[in-house]
Amino acid sequence: MTRKKVNLAYITSDSKRRGTFKKRKNGLIKKVDEISTLCGIEACAVIFSQNDPEPEVWPSPWGVQRVLSRFQRLPELEQSKKMLNQESFLKQRIQKAQEQLKKQRNDNKSKEMTQLMFQCLNAGQIFDNVTMNDLNDLSWLIDQNLKQIERNIEGIQTGEVVQNVGETLNVGEQAHIQHAQGLENNVDAMQRQQWPMDFPSNNIGDQVLSFEDVNNVPNGVLWP
Repeated sequence: MTRKKVNLAYITSDSKRRGTFKKRKNGLIKKVDEISTLCGIEACAVIFSQNDPEPEVWPSPWGVQRVLSRFQRLPELEQSKKMLNQESFLKQRIQKAQEQLKKQRNDNKSKEMTQLMFQCLNAGQIFDNVTMNDLNDLSWLIDQNLKQIERNIEGIQTGEVVQNVGETLNVGEQAHIQHAQGLENNVDAMQRQQWPMDFPSNNIGDQVLSFEDVNNVPNGVLWP
Protein backbone atom coordinates (compact mmCIF):
# COMPACT_ATOMS: atom_id res chain seq x y z
CA MET A 1 0.00 0.00 0.00
CA THR A 2 1.45 3.36 -1.03
CA ARG A 3 1.88 6.09 1.53
CA LYS A 4 -0.39 9.11 1.36
CA LYS A 5 1.31 12.13 -0.16
CA VAL A 6 2.05 14.77 2.46
CA ASN A 7 0.94 18.33 1.80
CA LEU A 8 4.02 20.47 2.50
CA ALA A 9 2.29 23.34 4.26
CA TYR A 10 2.34 24.79 7.76
CA ILE A 11 0.26 22.70 10.18
CA THR A 12 -2.16 25.06 11.90
CA SER A 13 -3.28 22.60 14.58
CA ASP A 14 -0.98 22.86 17.62
CA SER A 15 -1.41 19.24 18.69
CA LYS A 16 -0.82 17.84 15.19
CA ARG A 17 2.16 20.14 14.68
CA ARG A 18 3.80 19.02 17.93
CA GLY A 19 3.20 15.37 17.10
CA THR A 20 4.61 15.78 13.60
CA PHE A 21 7.65 17.64 14.95
CA LYS A 22 8.45 14.93 17.47
CA LYS A 23 8.09 12.11 14.96
CA ARG A 24 10.10 13.78 12.20
CA LYS A 25 12.77 15.04 14.61
CA ASN A 26 13.42 11.50 15.80
CA GLY A 27 13.44 10.28 12.20
CA LEU A 28 15.93 12.98 11.18
CA ILE A 29 18.30 12.16 14.03
CA LYS A 30 18.05 8.47 13.18
CA LYS A 31 18.98 9.17 9.55
CA VAL A 32 21.98 11.30 10.57
CA ASP A 33 23.13 8.53 12.90
CA GLU A 34 22.75 5.93 10.15
CA ILE A 35 24.68 7.84 7.50
CA SER A 36 27.44 8.60 10.01
CA THR A 37 27.77 4.94 11.00
CA LEU A 38 27.37 3.37 7.55
CA CYS A 39 29.63 5.78 5.66
CA GLY A 40 32.11 6.66 8.39
CA ILE A 41 31.58 10.42 8.08
CA GLU A 42 31.30 13.26 10.55
CA ALA A 43 27.80 14.70 10.82
CA CYS A 44 25.76 16.64 13.33
CA ALA A 45 22.26 17.97 13.86
CA VAL A 46 21.05 21.05 15.72
CA ILE A 47 17.27 21.36 16.09
CA PHE A 48 15.49 24.35 17.62
CA SER A 49 11.88 24.15 18.73
CA GLN A 50 9.41 26.80 19.85
CA ASN A 51 8.40 24.59 22.77
CA ASP A 52 11.92 23.86 24.08
CA PRO A 53 14.17 26.60 25.49
CA GLU A 54 17.31 24.63 24.63
CA PRO A 55 18.10 23.19 21.17
CA GLU A 56 18.46 19.46 20.73
CA VAL A 57 21.86 18.45 19.38
CA TRP A 58 23.29 15.23 18.02
CA PRO A 59 25.59 13.46 18.76
CA SER A 60 26.65 15.81 21.57
CA PRO A 61 27.51 19.50 22.08
CA TRP A 62 31.20 18.64 21.74
CA GLY A 63 30.55 16.61 18.57
CA VAL A 64 28.56 19.46 17.03
CA GLN A 65 31.31 21.95 17.88
CA ARG A 66 33.92 19.71 16.26
CA VAL A 67 31.97 19.42 13.00
CA LEU A 68 31.20 23.15 12.88
CA SER A 69 34.83 24.04 13.56
CA ARG A 70 35.95 21.82 10.69
CA PHE A 71 33.38 23.46 8.41
CA GLN A 72 34.44 26.98 9.41
CA ARG A 73 38.08 26.21 8.61
CA LEU A 74 37.17 25.64 4.97
CA PRO A 75 37.59 28.53 2.50
CA GLU A 76 34.43 30.56 2.02
CA LEU A 77 34.05 29.36 -1.57
CA GLU A 78 34.25 25.73 -0.48
CA GLN A 79 31.68 26.32 2.26
CA SER A 80 29.02 27.50 -0.18
CA LYS A 81 29.96 25.18 -3.05
CA LYS A 82 27.40 22.48 -2.19
CA MET A 83 25.20 24.46 0.15
CA LEU A 84 21.47 24.18 -0.55
CA ASN A 85 18.44 26.02 0.68
CA GLN A 86 14.85 25.19 -0.12
CA GLU A 87 14.80 27.40 -3.22
CA SER A 88 17.97 25.98 -4.77
CA PHE A 89 16.90 22.44 -3.91
CA LEU A 90 13.57 22.90 -5.67
CA LYS A 91 15.31 24.44 -8.69
CA GLN A 92 17.51 21.36 -8.98
CA ARG A 93 14.48 19.08 -8.78
CA ILE A 94 12.64 21.11 -11.43
CA GLN A 95 15.64 21.13 -13.78
CA LYS A 96 16.06 17.37 -13.42
CA ALA A 97 12.36 16.80 -14.09
CA GLN A 98 12.51 19.02 -17.19
CA GLU A 99 15.49 17.07 -18.55
CA GLN A 100 13.68 13.78 -17.97
CA LEU A 101 10.57 15.15 -19.68
CA LYS A 102 12.60 16.29 -22.70
CA LYS A 103 14.25 12.87 -22.97
CA GLN A 104 10.90 11.10 -22.73
CA ARG A 105 9.38 13.33 -25.41
CA ASN A 106 12.28 12.59 -27.76
CA ASP A 107 11.93 8.86 -27.09
CA ASN A 108 8.20 8.99 -27.79
CA LYS A 109 8.75 11.01 -30.97
CA SER A 110 11.38 8.55 -32.15
CA LYS A 111 8.99 5.63 -31.67
CA GLU A 112 6.17 7.46 -33.46
CA MET A 113 8.39 8.30 -36.42
CA THR A 114 9.74 4.75 -36.58
CA GLN A 115 6.19 3.43 -36.76
CA LEU A 116 5.30 5.99 -39.44
CA MET A 117 8.41 5.07 -41.42
CA PHE A 118 7.47 1.39 -41.54
CA GLN A 119 3.91 2.28 -42.51
CA CYS A 120 5.23 4.37 -45.41
CA LEU A 121 7.65 1.60 -46.41
CA ASN A 122 4.86 -0.96 -46.51
CA ALA A 123 2.57 1.37 -48.46
CA GLY A 124 5.34 2.54 -50.81
CA GLN A 125 4.34 6.19 -50.43
CA ILE A 126 3.98 9.02 -47.93
CA PHE A 127 0.45 9.47 -46.61
CA ASP A 128 -1.48 12.66 -47.40
CA ASN A 129 -2.24 13.48 -43.75
CA VAL A 130 1.43 13.76 -42.71
CA THR A 131 2.32 17.21 -41.36
CA MET A 132 5.43 19.19 -42.25
CA ASN A 133 6.90 18.55 -38.79
CA ASP A 134 6.41 14.82 -39.28
CA LEU A 135 8.07 14.98 -42.71
CA ASN A 136 11.10 16.73 -41.24
CA ASP A 137 11.36 14.23 -38.40
CA LEU A 138 10.84 11.32 -40.78
CA SER A 139 13.58 12.62 -43.07
CA TRP A 140 16.03 12.82 -40.17
CA LEU A 141 15.10 9.32 -38.97
CA ILE A 142 15.52 7.80 -42.44
CA ASP A 143 18.98 9.39 -42.67
CA GLN A 144 19.99 7.87 -39.36
CA ASN A 145 18.63 4.43 -40.24
CA LEU A 146 20.33 4.36 -43.64
CA LYS A 147 23.63 5.32 -42.04
CA GLN A 148 23.18 2.62 -39.40
CA ILE A 149 22.40 -0.01 -42.05
CA GLU A 150 25.53 0.99 -43.99
CA ARG A 151 27.61 0.67 -40.81
CA ASN A 152 26.10 -2.75 -40.11
CA ILE A 153 26.86 -3.96 -43.64
CA GLU A 154 30.43 -2.70 -43.38
CA GLY A 155 30.73 -4.37 -39.98
CA ILE A 156 29.56 -7.71 -41.36
CA GLN A 157 31.95 -7.45 -44.30
CA THR A 158 34.87 -6.74 -41.98
CA GLY A 159 33.73 -9.25 -39.36
CA GLU A 160 32.75 -6.58 -36.83
CA VAL A 161 29.02 -6.37 -36.12
CA VAL A 162 27.92 -2.85 -35.19
CA GLN A 163 25.43 -2.70 -32.31
CA ASN A 164 22.25 -0.74 -32.96
CA VAL A 165 21.32 2.15 -30.70
CA GLY A 166 17.74 3.19 -29.81
CA GLU A 167 15.18 2.62 -32.52
CA THR A 168 17.57 2.13 -35.48
CA LEU A 169 17.07 -0.72 -37.91
CA ASN A 170 18.88 -4.04 -37.60
CA VAL A 171 20.61 -6.01 -40.35
CA GLY A 172 17.62 -8.28 -40.88
CA GLU A 173 15.63 -5.31 -42.19
CA GLN A 174 17.98 -4.52 -45.07
CA ALA A 175 15.26 -5.54 -47.54
CA HIS A 176 13.72 -2.09 -46.97
CA ILE A 177 16.81 -0.17 -48.10
CA GLN A 178 15.54 0.52 -51.59
CA HIS A 179 12.15 1.69 -50.32
CA ALA A 180 13.80 3.91 -47.73
CA GLN A 181 16.05 5.46 -50.36
CA GLY A 182 12.99 6.15 -52.50
CA LEU A 183 11.29 7.92 -49.60
CA GLU A 184 14.49 9.85 -48.97
CA ASN A 185 14.51 11.10 -52.55
CA ASN A 186 10.88 12.20 -52.23
CA VAL A 187 11.63 14.22 -49.13
CA ASP A 188 14.75 15.70 -50.74
CA ALA A 189 12.55 16.97 -53.54
CA MET A 190 10.68 19.02 -50.95
CA GLN A 191 13.89 20.98 -50.18
CA ARG A 192 14.11 19.85 -46.58
CA GLN A 193 16.67 21.39 -44.23
CA GLN A 194 19.35 19.67 -42.13
CA TRP A 195 18.10 18.97 -38.62
CA PRO A 196 19.97 18.51 -35.29
CA MET A 197 19.94 15.38 -33.15
CA ASP A 198 16.91 16.48 -31.13
CA PHE A 199 13.67 16.32 -33.03
CA PRO A 200 12.93 19.85 -34.30
CA SER A 201 9.99 22.01 -33.43
CA ASN A 202 8.81 25.02 -35.38
CA ASN A 203 5.79 27.20 -35.84
CA ILE A 204 4.32 25.27 -38.74
CA GLY A 205 2.40 23.19 -36.21
CA ASP A 206 -0.33 21.00 -37.59
CA GLN A 207 -0.18 22.26 -41.17
CA VAL A 208 -0.97 19.34 -43.47
CA LEU A 209 0.59 19.08 -46.90
CA SER A 210 -0.65 16.72 -49.57
CA PHE A 211 2.24 14.83 -51.12
CA GLU A 212 0.83 15.36 -54.60
CA ASP A 213 0.74 19.16 -54.08
CA VAL A 214 4.41 19.59 -53.25
CA ASN A 215 5.40 20.90 -56.67
CA ASN A 216 2.59 23.48 -56.60
CA VAL A 217 3.83 25.28 -53.48
CA PRO A 218 5.33 28.72 -54.29
CA ASN A 219 8.96 29.25 -53.42
CA GLY A 220 9.57 30.63 -49.93
CA VAL A 221 6.15 29.69 -48.53
CA LEU A 222 7.19 26.69 -46.48
CA TRP A 223 10.91 27.23 -46.14
CA PRO A 224 12.74 30.48 -45.42
